Amino acid sequence: MPDIKTVPVSIDTQALVRPEFTSPFTEIGRADWARLAGESPMPLTETEVAAFRGLGEPLDLAEVEAVYLPLSRLINQYAIAAREMHKRTRGFLRRDEEKQSPFVIGIAGSVAVGKSTVARILRDLLARWPETPNVELITTDGFLYPNAELHKRGIASRKGFPESYDRRALLRFVSQVKAGVAEVRAPHYSHLIYDIVPGEYTVVHQPDILIVEGLNVLQPASMQHPLAVSDLFDFSVYVDARTGDIQRWYRERFLRLRQSAFANPESYFRRFASVNDEAAEALADEFWNNINEPNLVENIRPTRARATLVLRKEADHRVQKVLLRKL
Repeated sequence: MPDIKTVPVSIDTQALVRPEFTSPFTEIGRADWARLAGESPMPLTETEVAAFRGLGEPLDLAEVEAVYLPLSRLINQYAIAAREMHKRTRGFLRRDEEKQSPFVIGIAGSVAVGKSTVARILRDLLARWPETPNVELITTDGFLYPNAELHKRGIASRKGFPESYDRRALLRFVSQVKAGVAEVRAPHYSHLIYDIVPGEYTVVHQPDILIVEGLNVLQPASMQHPLAVSDLFDFSVYVDARTGDIQRWYRERFLRLRQSAFANPESYFRRFASVNDEAAEALADEFWNNINEPNLVENIRPTRARATLVLRKEADHRVQKVLLRKL
């Protein structure tokens, strides 16, 4: 039998272990987790996996097979169970004519931790299961306030923090998808111009599964916002790593972007394309220290314990541990 053990998991921002709390998670090591894929065949090719790879991430077929194939199998089981529960509830209410509610997954984590890659991999893996062929992915970037509005509110320097998002619009979007509305539109965000693109949308058409990826998607409800988008999730994933590792990945990504996205004449960050390595590292550290790390510590990491499952990455960007909620 796989060696599966329980470890205490903290609900604060400092540690995963607190002896005074009973852990809501079961910890599973990489090797034991990989076995849980069972006989499921790997449906993706190396070429397809390479297309999902984020800048600087050493993603390969072995990583997908060991980590994400078992995860897709688990989520598929959750989706099947949710469908059966909805069917039974509709039968109890004698409303069999109502449409099946889509299964909604939230994926959270820091900047540069690799959550976008996780979302893309899961989208394609889940679409290969016969029960969930229609899988849609949206990011919460589209629900950021436009730059002009951020400047008007005096929070341009806090872009990515919870208050920089139109949370009502995001909640309305996911609610409409969850309610089975035939066509729901999300605003389109361009990383090239670093802003919302007026008149452009991502359109979702009654998916079997909707994946919602973003920094703060696991934020809880509050007195000011009595319903949170996380309340509509059927399953959630938090992509985790040590702060020092994430900072290094962020710095390395920033340096690589000088030769790619930043070099585009239309890029918002065009001015950074020609700076030397020393200046680029200093800029990356300034952005990390003033924006990304405070957001991680104050807003993102505190939501980790709310996830259904935590993927814990080590310094090489590979997942070595999985924490699955049991309570």
